[in-house]
Amino acid sequence: MTKKVLKFEIDLDFVLIAINTPLKDYRVCHFINKYLNFNFKKIPDLAVDIFQLITEPAFFSIYHYQWETTETDFYFIANKGSEGLLIPEMREVDYFFMIKNFIDDTDLNNIISALNRIPEIMAAVKIEPKKIKSRENLLF
Repeated sequence: MTKKVLKFEIDLDFVLIAINTPLKDYRVCHFINKYLNFNFKKIPDLAVDIFQLITEPAFFSIYHYQWETTETDFYFIANKGSEGLLIPEMREVDYFFMIKNFIDDTDLNNIISALNRIPEIMAAVKIEPKKIKSRENLLF
């Protein structure tokens, strides 16, 4: 009898920026909207089944904005939620700035630079989603 092994690889088609700041999510979004000329809007909290033993999902604050011309979606997601961390191995990160769909390198570098120029943000750094162990929590 031959065994067949199915290899499954998650398609991570987004860019992820880690943000450190002591501010609440709505304050950070206010500054991002002001400095980057975005229009983040609060959407229903992201529900994630973090622990298989707990039947209730954990909820994380999330905001959304879209560039109409390129259909690029931007999400601002809290790492700290109702039942723990969205990405437990990155406990020093307060928020994630996720960019879905296409964005060119120039625009991405401009966004990261603009985030780092906001005085209330201590650091904004691009991270590689494939290196995160619990990357499945970022799929929605």
